[in-house]
Amino acid sequence: MNIRESELPGIGYKFEFITKNQDKLVIVIHDDGRREIYQFDSEDHDEVLSNVTLNDSEARKIAGILGGMAYKPKALEAVDFAFDDLIIEWFQVEPHAPAIQKTIGEMDIRNNFGVSVIALKKKNTRNTHNPGPDTVIEAGDTLVVSGEKHQIKEVIKKLLSSEG
Repeated sequence: MNIRESELPGIGYKFEFITKNQDKLVIVIHDDGRREIYQFDSEDHDEVLSNVTLNDSEARKIAGILGGMAYKPKALEAVDFAFDDLIIEWFQVEPHAPAIQKTIGEMDIRNNFGVSVIALKKKNTRNTHNPGPDTVIEAGDTLVVSGEKHQIKEVIKKLLSSEG
């Protein structure tokens, strides 16, 4: 991830970056300690979708959470052990992935990869639902899949990532 930094004279400093999923974020740190975070549309990097302003104390608490000080994710190996070879993983469909505009049934994910799609969250909705074979996959959707680690890696690589 490439982070562009620029000084904003009389204001503070700006940090701009684009995530692996093509989400653009801009963080402005004001000289008075305020932080502003802007999220842009992944398809139109000039269109602001949301923004939040934090004071210095709030920003430091959020930084600690993001940095893993409040909760450290369990190692995937621990999850593997708990379920033997079965793991559950969340993955956001990347732009230009081969699965985009195809149905779960059309790709026959379970038979072709041994992986089950157990839930799906559409990019711009809050609802998570149990997807059927007619569910169309779109860029930005988050799929919750279960299977063995190597099977899930193959599904991600071949269908859900831009590399596929």
